[in-house]
Amino acid sequence: MAKTKTTFFCQNCGAQFPKWVGKCNSCNEWNTIVEEVIQREEKTSWKSASTIKRGSKAVKLKEITAVNEERINTCNHELNRVLGGGLVKGSVVLLGGEPGIGKSTLLLQIALMMDNKVLYVSGEESMTQIKLRADRLKKANDNCLILTETKTHSIFKSAEENLPEVIVIDSIQTLHTEMIEASPGSISQIRETTSELIKYAKETNTPVILIGHITKEGNIAGPKILEHMVDVVLQFEGDRNHTYRILRAQKNRFGSTAELGIYEMLHTGLREVENPSEILISEKDEELTGTAIAATLEGMRPLMIEVQALVSSAVYGTPQRSCTGFNIKRLNMLLAVLEKRAGFRLGAKDVFLNIAGGLRVEDPSIDLAVVCAVLSSNAEISIPQNICFSAEVGLAGEIRAISRVEQRIQEAEKLGFERIVLSKFNKLMKNPSGIEIIKVSKIEEVLRVLFDGH
Repeated sequence: MAKTKTTFFCQNCGAQFPKWVGKCNSCNEWNTIVEEVIQREEKTSWKSASTIKRGSKAVKLKEITAVNEERINTCNHELNRVLGGGLVKGSVVLLGGEPGIGKSTLLLQIALMMDNKVLYVSGEESMTQIKLRADRLKKANDNCLILTETKTHSIFKSAEENLPEVIVIDSIQTLHTEMIEASPGSISQIRETTSELIKYAKETNTPVILIGHITKEGNIAGPKILEHMVDVVLQFEGDRNHTYRILRAQKNRFGSTAELGIYEMLHTGLREVENPSEILISEKDEELTGTAIAATLEGMRPLMIEVQALVSSAVYGTPQRSCTGFNIKRLNMLLAVLEKRAGFRLGAKDVFLNIAGGLRVEDPSIDLAVVCAVLSSNAEISIPQNICFSAEVGLAGEIRAISRVEQRIQEAEKLGFERIVLSKFNKLMKNPSGIEIIKVSKIEEVLRVLFDGH
């Protein structure tokens, strides 16, 4: 029997200490060190490695055969897109999000939709609660098995009896293993239970989806090594007061992290939003000042989003700069370009910027729409609803080219826009017939296009 010992862990970052200290030297947080009983493993010297059975041997890179990963269809197009085409067999996926955002609803809905046998393990809800939620979702599936258990040993025993093709754990913080003498949710328990689930997933080639709680800072609770251990880390974002939810991949060993999925929370569950532009462009009866439409990209998906700006005289001494969904430093840079290169006096005015729909945009092609929205609000002149923008603005006031412009043009044309403003340095394979291309090279040319008649 291996000896047990007491050690100290930081609840915030998972750093280990031989004795209690008030401040964690790793993350600089105070009063986060707690005592836990862990199991000391018997060490094996590297000198005795020759007596150990060989598990694998080193091979040359050119001798390795590249094989595409076999994926399982989740029957959810948005989740498939974010994962890179579906669940890879033997992978471990970690889904994090705020309380009440819809993590359990999303995974139960997917478990009830899939054609494969799914074992849904819940350590937070009873079978009756899960049944009521499934009735509300109006979905039923004989392939979905429900298990309310927190011991990993019992979960593996049930999996051995039922042989599921996918396992869902809700949540990893509620599990505990008898190998560690610590309470569920502690650093050592989370690390050990996750390690056991990863070992099971790899050995049986069964994908495992874990739900993870998050801290008040927005990070997944537990040791940071938890995110390094799993194959995919997904973040479910959104405001509980709004209906729309965004699913992002923060880490993906089998695909891109640039993709995102959009859902709408309804009383019957989460609806997939196949055309995100419908929620990112607000409907209005008349033309309003301070709004401009940008053609942007999130991963491989083209989006038309509405940029809203409000410019007003500063009431206090120091003008305010506020952004929602856009980088505040980039806004300050664009305002400086307008002041220096175009002659607009915005230094003494408050500027507020908002990306409609609750989306956060990092694509620099939104720059031109931001500039036009700010100028529209400042001059009290509305921008026509049939025009959109897609270009980056440089420090010299030049309009710079962007990538994959054909996809943006096709999306704008599909949504009924008649004109799109691009950089003259963009090279088009062919000129589209259904939309007018306006090419500009400087901010002054954009102003002439928009405000010449005023």
